[in-house]
Amino acid sequence: MAQDHNLAIFRGKLKFKSNVSKIWGVFILLSIITIVEVFLGITKPAFLTEHHLFALKYLNWIFIGLTIVKAYYITWDFMHMRDEKMGLRRSVVWTAGFLIIYLLFILLVEGDYVFEVYKNGYVKFDF
Repeated sequence: MAQDHNLAIFRGKLKFKSNVSKIWGVFILLSIITIVEVFLGITKPAFLTEHHLFALKYLNWIFIGLTIVKAYYITWDFMHMRDEKMGLRRSVVWTAGFLIIYLLFILLVEGDYVFEVYKNGYVKFDF
């Protein structure tokens, strides 16, 4: 028995006529996000690297945000989470969300600690 798939993205604002056109639409969206990430990574604009927010440069926050958006669309469309029941979607998305927040917390706290240790000269740069 064939299953009807939701052929819309952006919360229904952009609708496609077939699954193939939707796959291409999501592929183009993910490609544009990747091109923006690569462009920002190569050029590293000064106004995004001078200022900090919670010990990270604005450029790093942009990379984190764009990566989360890409992960969302890959999970939502290519792993067909949009067609699953609400409970399964929430269990997958909430678990991943908590793990991402936890990982960011660990990276920020431990990275700041290591930076302070090296900055204050408690340990020499051996590498």
